[in-house]
Amino acid sequence: MKLTRFVFLPLAAMLILAAVMRRAEAVPAFARQTGQACAACHVSFPELTPYGRMFKLGGYTIGQRQTLPIAAMAQVGDTHVKNNKDGQGNAIVPKTDQLALSAASLFLAGKATDNLGAFVQWTYNNLNVNDAGKTVGHSGIDNTDIRLVGRVVNEDKTDVRWLYGATLHNNPTVQDVWNSTPAFGYPFTAPPNGIGPIAGTLIDGALAQQVAGMGGYVFWNRTVYAELSDYRTADGVFSWLRAGQDTHTPGGVLRLKGNNPYWRFAYNREWGANSLMLGTYGLIADVYPDDTLPGTPTDRYTDVAADAQYQYITDPNTFTVQATYIHEKQDFRASYPATLAGAPIGVGPTPANPRDTLRTAKLKLSYYYEHRYGATLSLFDTTGTADPGLYGPGSVGGSNNGNPGSRGYIVELSYQPIQYLRLMLQYTGFDKFNGARRNYDGFGRTASDNNMLFLNAWFAF
Repeated sequence: MKLTRFVFLPLAAMLILAAVMRRAEAVPAFARQTGQACAACHVSFPELTPYGRMFKLGGYTIGQRQTLPIAAMAQVGDTHVKNNKDGQGNAIVPKTDQLALSAASLFLAGKATDNLGAFVQWTYNNLNVNDAGKTVGHSGIDNTDIRLVGRVVNEDKTDVRWLYGATLHNNPTVQDVWNSTPAFGYPFTAPPNGIGPIAGTLIDGALAQQVAGMGGYVFWNRTVYAELSDYRTADGVFSWLRAGQDTHTPGGVLRLKGNNPYWRFAYNREWGANSLMLGTYGLIADVYPDDTLPGTPTDRYTDVAADAQYQYITDPNTFTVQATYIHEKQDFRASYPATLAGAPIGVGPTPANPRDTLRTAKLKLSYYYEHRYGATLSLFDTTGTADPGLYGPGSVGGSNNGNPGSRGYIVELSYQPIQYLRLMLQYTGFDKFNGARRNYDGFGRTASDNNMLFLNAWFAF
């Protein structure tokens, strides 16, 4: 009965919402600017088409500048966790099995001049959990990307031969235009109050809305893409890029030392209804163990990744594949000696090894019919060095054997009755969680206890 209520009551509310939205006249800022339907830029938001990639690389400047380039987005959803109770019978994550507003965003997005444009997002999170374990509304800056661009057209002026630009942004890979990289990678929408694995690479969201990224890029003949960027902690004049973050509490954010390089190279080919990308990207970052103590020694993270994307886009059929593999080397040159000396730096888990590795692999396949009906299958696998200091029972949600490995799949169905509304049903299953299939926490909890069913409605205006 609980599962029946979970599916059908929220669905009824969302269908009522769809009827209301069908009468809405407002459109998202980029669609107003270009005069194009959302399907011109997106396979399914935020996954980009070839046209959408050129729009983003071109600095969001295609089309007519709008007097008020503002749009809004909201998501409501209902999350069911298979077993949301800890060993004492307390809820692990709040507000499951009930319809809730999960996020609302305001966008300042579009063209300022023929060479300058921006995507700036501010988000209110209704399910933010405070130090007391209670949900409380919280808002702050979200993904942001500002671009200054230039172009050199072919002799016959039919296409752009050289597209080049500079970008200022606040999340590594948010500036990327292929959805195989983390910031806009799959899952595009995830349960905000689900239970997630303990381990993840630094480039996979750990620095989101905490850094100022500045870089330059070139795209030649729609074929070769190259980018070099630099990341610094968003302080001083760039502090607005991490507005809303807890920057005063040890462990509240991550703080970087000096300049931290990022690279991105990709080969892109487009023919007929097909497009293919093969690429690599990576980041080298020096991180202070305690974000409130700059000037102390740092740990180093080296992330090197390979990725690929294939799209076949026609009317009515669209098929997409994305894959990424990230290898991270962790050198605890600051944390490990301090731990050996009995004086750990910062808060939270401390490494038991001087060096560790993490490896993350993701594969996603999607099919869409008439840009309305979608089905997606995704596989994910994280492996790495066992480290009882970082991942052991003493860490939050830790592993009984200190192993960071987690493996599973996501199955998703979506329906987009109009271009500004998407309904989604998503199931996440874990075959391995925090190092084991069974009793991963030492209290009898299994990997499948964290399986999640997620019903979501996304709409924009």
